[in-house]
Amino acid sequence: MLDIAHLRADFPILGEQVHNQPLIYFDNAATTQKPQVVIDAQSQYYCHSNANVHRASHSLSSRATRAFERARENVARFIGAASPREIIWTRGATEAINLVAHSYGRSQLSAGDLILVSALEHHANIVPWQLLAQQLGARLKAIPLLDDGSLDQAAYLRLLEERPRLVALTHASNALGTLNPVAEMTRAAQAAGARVLIDGAQSTPHLPIDVQAIGCDFFVFSGHKLFGPTGIGALWARESLLEAMPPWQAGGEMIEHVSFEATRFAGLPFKFEAGTPNIAGVIGLDAAIGYLQQFDREALEAHEMQLLHRALELCSDIPGFRPVGQAAQRVSVMSFCVDGLHQQDLGLMLDQYGIAVRAGHHCAMPLMQRLGLPGTLRASFAFYNSQAEVERFACVLREIVQEHNRQPPQDNSTPLQSETQSTPPVAADTLLQRLENCRGWQARYREIMLLGKNLPAMSAALRTDSNRLHGCESHVWLCVERRDGKLWLQMDSDARVIRGLIALLLAAFNGKTANDILSFDLQGQFERLKLIQHLSPSRGNGLKAIVDAIYQHARQQQDNDQAW
Repeated sequence: MLDIAHLRADFPILGEQVHNQPLIYFDNAATTQKPQVVIDAQSQYYCHSNANVHRASHSLSSRATRAFERARENVARFIGAASPREIIWTRGATEAINLVAHSYGRSQLSAGDLILVSALEHHANIVPWQLLAQQLGARLKAIPLLDDGSLDQAAYLRLLEERPRLVALTHASNALGTLNPVAEMTRAAQAAGARVLIDGAQSTPHLPIDVQAIGCDFFVFSGHKLFGPTGIGALWARESLLEAMPPWQAGGEMIEHVSFEATRFAGLPFKFEAGTPNIAGVIGLDAAIGYLQQFDREALEAHEMQLLHRALELCSDIPGFRPVGQAAQRVSVMSFCVDGLHQQDLGLMLDQYGIAVRAGHHCAMPLMQRLGLPGTLRASFAFYNSQAEVERFACVLREIVQEHNRQPPQDNSTPLQSETQSTPPVAADTLLQRLENCRGWQARYREIMLLGKNLPAMSAALRTDSNRLHGCESHVWLCVERRDGKLWLQMDSDARVIRGLIALLLAAFNGKTANDILSFDLQGQFERLKLIQHLSPSRGNGLKAIVDAIYQHARQQQDNDQAW
């Protein structure tokens, strides 16, 4: 029987508070938290064994090298590799996929060859193949998706009739949690003459992995999703394939002999490990694997699936709650939408209660396009999460939705604007004072959301792609008209919190001269409100993109004025 409370004590960060609320961390599909043994292993290396590996004759280097190569042996056993020589250290799954694309792909594929990926893939398992196809003149096709979020196996078999040279598949979807039948799909692909790469970034944290049982040719995973450090991961490939593949990076460590006439490369695995590796990361990953192996992995997975099913059960009767992706086989990822609430707004609201979830397209834009969604909320569970956390999450989500569905109280303060955005708004100082008078960030955040709700909508005729700003995770539109030496702005967004921020920008800039806009101390005002420190990085970057676009228009106007 798992003692979750005792297990949670192994992870220091789980005792933290966010916005004076206990942290509930449900963003495990993005990165997992680290047990103390991983933190200690890296610290011990830097304190007692810090030296480069393989190259020196002194004791510290020998100590570091032993730990480094012992980790390779342990990873080989962990995933069922035939030999440690088949384990190549990389910065993560993304670099491992790029290694295969650059080395195997460039040397073995040619114009006209077909590469298959799936509609479920993370960008990291699409873009490297897309670039390779463009460079070689190869073709890239996607295995389509069924409505429940599983792959269309009949369509897959039809695509295999086109004799692809390489099939790259995710084991488990980071966006929907769908668990693909990779062993069966691998056998079918190899029977059609294809090599198979499996992206195990999302499956390795949840399931025991045996690359021999899967039967694939390449397997990749990341340490930071496996309760280990960031910046470390591994590629496994069959030794015969690695022997035939050329190096993809050059430098120290991966050579046997260098002259100005020729270079003779080192043997496996060093041929693919140019430069000083992430030694501390390797040692930390080894500690993470050792930590995991003390548990019954099937019991951990069963607990995670109980959390998923409980979350779905508790959220199912929340008004507007819609789960996205309901494949029969999945890992503990709950992707969902709530009608009437933008996923970015909802993610930020949950954060105010100390609940960390992921909002957006999850680096799976083609999947979101197939689903007809701009993005989803994703709650992803790890074995250190508890039933109490799931219940708290569902309770808070229900409260947020209920508050959203209630009519807002009558706002008797100065109206934000008249019926359109092109007339002079209330002074920026008035709005800023209203926000500054709010007690605490949560009250200020609610006021920003109210400003967003009351902002007059931009004309649909102006919400065109040509007026859309890029660099924002939400959709943001900006239209600028210059008349009488002043700039008149119209802006809109599909996220309410961004609409609230737009209201502040309109109050500060609309109907002002270029000089007024460029001299306005916007950064100082934001610091007064502590805006940036409370916005998510994507929100902060989005706000910066909007402000930069306005400044660009102002500078153009200033240049025009000076030219006259």
